[in-house]
Amino acid sequence: MTIKVALAGAGAFGIKHLDGIKNIDGVEVVSLISRDLDKTKEVADKYGIGHVTTNLEDSLALKEVDAVILCTPTQMHASQTLACLKAGKHVQVEIPLCDVLKDGEEVVNVAKTSGLVAMCGHTRRFNPSHQYVHKKIVAGEFNIQQMDVQTYFFRRTNMNALGQARSWTDHLLWHHAAHTVDLFAYQAGSPIVKANAIQGPIHKDLGIAMDMSIQLKAANGAICTLSLSFNNDGPLGTFFRYIGDTATYIARYDDLVNGKEEKIDVSKVDVSMNGIELQDREFFAAIREGREPNSSVAQVLPCYQVLHQLEQQLNG
Repeated sequence: MTIKVALAGAGAFGIKHLDGIKNIDGVEVVSLISRDLDKTKEVADKYGIGHVTTNLEDSLALKEVDAVILCTPTQMHASQTLACLKAGKHVQVEIPLCDVLKDGEEVVNVAKTSGLVAMCGHTRRFNPSHQYVHKKIVAGEFNIQQMDVQTYFFRRTNMNALGQARSWTDHLLWHHAAHTVDLFAYQAGSPIVKANAIQGPIHKDLGIAMDMSIQLKAANGAICTLSLSFNNDGPLGTFFRYIGDTATYIARYDDLVNGKEEKIDVSKVDVSMNGIELQDREFFAAIREGREPNSSVAQVLPCYQVLHQLEQQLNG
């Protein structure tokens, strides 16, 4: 049976999902939802999607839609995820699950009783570079002592990954830190028991801190240091250094090197090198197999509990 999907958000990330889904058998995107109807039609024509709307409810009303992927602004994630679950649709929401903890908790509770697949796009769990390290950990060949992570962007105005103006404000804590907070606990195989944060000045126009520093400690003793900035006029993106008992690994998106900068081949780790495609493959496999996916909303909730704690500290 073909899984029929509605995709909300035809921006930079929505297009990454559409490109990934093209490589997955037995899945068809039948509805595209986005704010600007003309732009949405343009994207729908390119990907052969028949139904176009600016309203998520229109797509949820379509009987043939089995599942929804949400690539919409952060502030809408939790409420739209709930709307999908209440409409009886499987749902995958892009990171972050929420920007208010109680909203995330409500999603987890509704998902639990729904019997539907509810997943959050914590892509780092799926990138081949991080999967390679994860397999070493699971095999007992590597244990993290420290993760040192830099998440650096240059964003003085409100732009998306395609350099287009955004209708919403991105957030270092609830979006970008979420990737690392979740990945650290996942890779350490141990819950976070201690978390500290400090932030730089609040930007006069965007109303958010443009620089932040976070320290984490897992129950098993592993530590993580995370530096985040929207002020960095240099190489952009997130760079992860895994310092362990048997090796050092540095992951830059899909590239992995050891501590001596010698390249590690991760091309055979999974069926694709594209983390978004691998994330989507897991979502559809979980629907077919009637199981909880890796990165289910329940699995990632502890990450948002930590972010909430950090927010309380920063606002304290």
